[in-house]
Amino acid sequence: MTSTIAVKSKQLPPGVYVPVISHYKSTPQQEIDLDAAYKHFTHLIRSGVHGIVLAGTNAEAVLLSPTERQDLVRVARKAVQDLGVVDYPLVAGISGQSTNETIQLAEDAAKAGAGWALLLPPSYWAKAVSKDVILSFYKEVADLSPIPVVIYSFPAVTNGVDISSDVMSELAHHPNIVGTKLTCGNAGKVTRLSHQYNSNQFSVYAGSSDWLLPCLIGGGVGCVTGMGNVFPKSTSKLYNLWAAGKVEEAQKLQGLVAETEKVCKEGIALTKYASWYFIGQEAGIAAEVYYPRKPYQPAGKEKQDWAVKVMTELSQYEKALPNVVGK
Repeated sequence: MTSTIAVKSKQLPPGVYVPVISHYKSTPQQEIDLDAAYKHFTHLIRSGVHGIVLAGTNAEAVLLSPTERQDLVRVARKAVQDLGVVDYPLVAGISGQSTNETIQLAEDAAKAGAGWALLLPPSYWAKAVSKDVILSFYKEVADLSPIPVVIYSFPAVTNGVDISSDVMSELAHHPNIVGTKLTCGNAGKVTRLSHQYNSNQFSVYAGSSDWLLPCLIGGGVGCVTGMGNVFPKSTSKLYNLWAAGKVEEAQKLQGLVAETEKVCKEGIALTKYASWYFIGQEAGIAAEVYYPRKPYQPAGKEKQDWAVKVMTELSQYEKALPNVVGK
């Protein structure tokens, strides 16, 4: 039965969101390359993705300073303004280990121009993260965050800390908590939460595009996918086909997308290489700008060759699709 809680005043729109990668200059300190970031953000928006996420996992957020996080949001805001889509959804990662730090990151993100915040649970002392800790953390951050909060469930990067659908259901009652990104891959959470709440009360997004269609069938409203950094037109097209009622065509594309996304599941280094190979080099950006921030290393040659081979079929589909925004 659908809950009778009030609809949220500023719900995150449905669709495909891309957690953007970070670009670094090829210097010893690997400073953020804001020019490359601007080009990348512009390409994604023109390609038709429905929103972008700054300072998320794919952006190597734990390796970014608070100032760098703000700079990236400002660059994204400039890109949407330059393209004339000023209401375009920008989501900022605000994950911190303390409530105090997280509230400050939320305030910083709002000042820089983000419209929503994406938040992992605390995880440094995983054994101490009880149900009560999770509930108080999200509620206290949401109380003071100037922008709506989206719960981010990704146990692989939070020392195994998971957020059950029951806990999310309780948090859904908070007026400033509007949805969840399920990188945990738990389809049961989608169906349980969408059974209890409609998307105007609490919306559910898959954490990758390889199960976008199952998520939508289960009542979800979209996905947040790192593969959008490589094939933004194709991933957004998949959602658009479903929204237009073209289910059979969507099913065919979902299979190709799922086969291709297995490359991105190998890690951020390979996702960044693929983004350079299929997007960055055509834009004239050096491969080194797509290296992970040290001490992490770029993908090896064998992995690179495998990625290109797996992704070639979808790349051909991608090239045939037009831009959606601008020229």
